[in-house]
Amino acid sequence: MDNNVESVLLYDEEGKEIEFDVLTKLDIKDKEYVIVAPTGEEDIDAIALRIEKDEDGNDILVTIEDDEEFEMISEAYDAISSDDI
Repeated sequence: MDNNVESVLLYDEEGKEIEFDVLTKLDIKDKEYVIVAPTGEEDIDAIALRIEKDEDGNDILVTIEDDEEFEMISEAYDAISSDDI
């Protein structure tokens, strides 16, 4: 995924398109992740997604379901977020 991407469009369970701001991109253990938050929504938590490639080589965003992987990403994001303060 291009480091200059500022927002992405994702779809909810009903197929409604929602714009998300890309807060940061992380490279951890040879995997890429993005942290996103709904555009204009300040009271909604950020979401971590893993970047994978589809069969055509295009980037796709995948929900992280493994608790250990999610915790690793959360800790990395918290560390860089606290550095920004």
